[in-house]
Amino acid sequence: MPMSKVVLITGGSSGIGKSIGNYLTEKGCIVYGTSRNPDRLTEKFSFQLIQLDVTQPDSIKGAISKIIEKESRIDVVINNAGIGITGPIEETPEIEIKNAFDTNFYGPLNVIKEVLPFMRIQKSGLVLNITSIAGYMGLPYRGLYSASKAALEITTEAYRMEVKQFGIEMATIAPGDFATNIAAGRYHSPELNDSPYKNSYGKTLQMMNEHVSHGEDPIEMAKKVYQIINTTKPKVAYKVGSLIQKCSIVLKRVLPSKVYEKMLMNHYKL
Repeated sequence: MPMSKVVLITGGSSGIGKSIGNYLTEKGCIVYGTSRNPDRLTEKFSFQLIQLDVTQPDSIKGAISKIIEKESRIDVVINNAGIGITGPIEETPEIEIKNAFDTNFYGPLNVIKEVLPFMRIQKSGLVLNITSIAGYMGLPYRGLYSASKAALEITTEAYRMEVKQFGIEMATIAPGDFATNIAAGRYHSPELNDSPYKNSYGKTLQMMNEHVSHGEDPIEMAKKVYQIINTTKPKVAYKVGSLIQKCSIVLKRVLPSKVYEKMLMNHYKL
C-alpha cells in the first residue's frame, strides 16, 4: 500500500485552499494548511492548520521545519496564498503594489527555496503554483494582479527545467473566477471623486465582484489538484475555469493584439 502523500497548502484557511485541503484529506493525504493567524479561527478543519506568513522568511522556515520534524518529508507544496489588488495603476499606492508582489510572487519563491533542499534529499516532490487566468492577459484595473500572477507563471516555466535533474516536478494551475471571499480580502484602490478614472473604474470593479460571486465551485480546483498530484509527469500549466475564460487565453494567442484589446474593452464596457 503506497504511503500517504504529505501536502503543504499555503493559504489553507478559506476559499480554494480550504477546498483543496478538505478534498485531499478525504482522499487520504496528510494535509497541512497554513494561515497567518490560525489562532483566530474558531471553525474546525479536517486537516491541520499551522501558522505561516509567506511574506516572512522566518515564518516559512518555522512552518516547514515543523512538518519535516513530524513527517520527515514533504511530497507536495501547493502555493495557494495570494491577495487580490484592483485599481487604476496610476493611483495605486506603491506600498500596496509591493505587498501584492510580496504575497503573490516573492512569497511562493521563498516557500519553494525553503522546501527544495528536503525534496532533493527525497529525490522527489511536486511544487504546484496557483496562478490565475488573469495572469495571461493585462486586465483593466486588475493589471497589477495580472502582473504578479504572470511573473509566477513565467518563473515556474524556468524553475521546472532547473529542478527536473533532482527528480522534482513543478507546474502551475490557473483558476478563473471562483466563488470565494477573495473580493472581500483584496485591496481596492479607493474610488476617488476627483479621479479621471472614477466612472470606468467603478463599473469595472462592480463587474469583477459579480464575476467572483457567480464563479465556479472551488471543488473543481480541488479535483484538478488531486489529479495533478497523482500524475507521474505533470504538464507545464493547467487552466481551470469556465469555457469563455479558457477560450480567452487561446484568443489572445491567435487574434491581432488590437483586436483582442478591443474585445476586452467591449467586455468591460470601456
